[in-house]
Amino acid sequence: MELEQAKKRVEELVPLLKYYTQMYFDDKQVVSDYEYDMLMRELKGIEAEYPELIREDSPTQKVGASIKKGFEKVTHEIPLQSLQDVFSFEEVREFDERMRKAAEDNHKELRYVVETKIDGLSSALEYKNGIFVKGATRGNGLVGEDVTENLKTIKSIPKKLKEPIDIVVRGEVFIGKEEFEKLNSDRLMDEEEQFANARNAAAGSLRQLDSKITAKRPLNIYIFNVQKCDSIHFTSHYDSLNYLEKLGFNVNPVRILCNNIDEAIAAIEKIGQDREKISFGIDGAVVKVDDLELREIVGTTYKTPKWAVAYKYPPEQKETILKDIVCQVGRTGAITPMAILEPVVVAGSRISKTTLHNEDFIHEKDIRIGDTVVIQKAGDVIPEVVEVRKKKRTGKEKIFKMPKVCPVCGAQAVREEGEAAWYCNGIECPAKLYRGIIHFASREAMDINGLGEAIIEELINRGLISNITDIYKLTLDDIASLKKNGKKFAQNLLDAIEASKHRDLYRLINALGIRYVGVKTAKILARAYGTMDNLMEASYESLCVREEVGKIIAKSVYEFFREEQTIDVINKLKNYGVNMEAEVSEDVDDRFAGKTFVLTGTLENYSRDEASEIIEKFGGKTSGTVSRKTAYVLAGEAAGSKLTKAQDLGIPIITEQEFEEMIK
Repeated sequence: MELEQAKKRVEELVPLLKYYTQMYFDDKQVVSDYEYDMLMRELKGIEAEYPELIREDSPTQKVGASIKKGFEKVTHEIPLQSLQDVFSFEEVREFDERMRKAAEDNHKELRYVVETKIDGLSSALEYKNGIFVKGATRGNGLVGEDVTENLKTIKSIPKKLKEPIDIVVRGEVFIGKEEFEKLNSDRLMDEEEQFANARNAAAGSLRQLDSKITAKRPLNIYIFNVQKCDSIHFTSHYDSLNYLEKLGFNVNPVRILCNNIDEAIAAIEKIGQDREKISFGIDGAVVKVDDLELREIVGTTYKTPKWAVAYKYPPEQKETILKDIVCQVGRTGAITPMAILEPVVVAGSRISKTTLHNEDFIHEKDIRIGDTVVIQKAGDVIPEVVEVRKKKRTGKEKIFKMPKVCPVCGAQAVREEGEAAWYCNGIECPAKLYRGIIHFASREAMDINGLGEAIIEELINRGLISNITDIYKLTLDDIASLKKNGKKFAQNLLDAIEASKHRDLYRLINALGIRYVGVKTAKILARAYGTMDNLMEASYESLCVREEVGKIIAKSVYEFFREEQTIDVINKLKNYGVNMEAEVSEDVDDRFAGKTFVLTGTLENYSRDEASEIIEKFGGKTSGTVSRKTAYVLAGEAAGSKLTKAQDLGIPIITEQEFEEMIK
């Protein structure tokens, strides 16, 4: 490559790789590991040929990424470096030649330790007198993030060691394959965005500002290095790992001591063959010099140690036949197409089905039933269709069309404009039962205190509820059987269920889970129609002219109340004595009629929901956006950009005290 061509290519590669790197460390993967590695390899090759083109901001000159806002900074006394990647056994042997020369020159025995390169987030753990005191992410290698509280939620991290020793160790936080598949499966059923791979899931979970979220994620850790220990002089890396295990650490289980490079290469090949048996995701195998004194002699660069390399396995792709496309229904009613495949082994796993995400994905790739497709496992975990072999088509392939009815319950399937997914419109759909009951019982809906997620799950598992109306059939014995000595709990829950029958109509409308209808719209509908019967009989045109009810919401409400399942549920609720009428206040106070409030910052005496409810009670509205139509901006502590915009537009800004004067 000529100098001018090289310069132009560097100008393309540097910003592109910086972007990919930042996304990676922000736990968002926008390109495969293999594509990233090849681009980085290309940049390193150009820089090696033309050193004058090495830029200060080149990703080859830096480790890691910036510190996430909200975390305290931690300076690593011993830098947490990255590894030099290699992609062939020829490069592994070149590494060995350099190490053998160094060993011979210094009369040292050369042995290697081969370990799995765990696909997770590197972290350092510090212990004082055997007690875990601090943990940090790698960050940029020199400065990381203090994630001590989050690390304490990981069960495999010992809080106290078996010896009262001062030590700093390095490990990799990860999520195991089975745990990751379950996590993503649950997120798919809950209509939450799926994690691209286990590494992103682990990194995103560890870097949560709320440790309660971290505690809910199935994080694990394997320790793979002693960073610092002044009281013990280790000479062998392999021996140090064995000692860490005796201390109580969860040490990387795949560590193979090799007497020469041939044994090391055999170990790499064996790990590659056994990848499907390994319970955690890997993105390579690491070859390390075992003698710690030889490591000191060989030294490091700014970014990487010279005494280790990481062998990267190429991504495995396989062709197979897409035999059929079926649809599954998630807990929120989202209908997801799934590819049924002729079973094929990819990266050690037998793949017989995979998600096709949505209708648009199928159209974009022109996927047809009977096609020959290429399957790859993203991040060594999620199987995906990456390509269709259109040249292999015979003409017998069939174009797939999304079903117009729910495959589980037969209710109408709908896809609204601007949305990628189709949804089941049936309120009694078994696939939606769990999520539907959680919403029905929630505080902003029927507010059934005591009917939490765990109780709901147990009631469903025991066959005591099969739709939302079954809540009102529950007996004292049904509920008491869920807990030891549970009669008091059962009576309290029965009282809460009875109280829910008398909630205002808007709460019931919200509780039904109509698509696009939340508390605010439910209040508008309850106020406009007065009774459930009137709302059910409302025409599409009538709904469209209501305040803040656009065509999309009107269509959703109209279609919902024409489903046989909906009519059946409403009739059952009536029979159980659930209120079907809106509360009518004799003294109507509409002091805020025609006025829109915007809330910003933290209020001392009210939550945002409580303040919004007061404003709406007095005939006003709330909005999330400041505009010239805004009447007031209610500003609490730490008010942000909305306050600034209000000042720019000259909108009246009121304090919480002034708001309380207005509502007296």
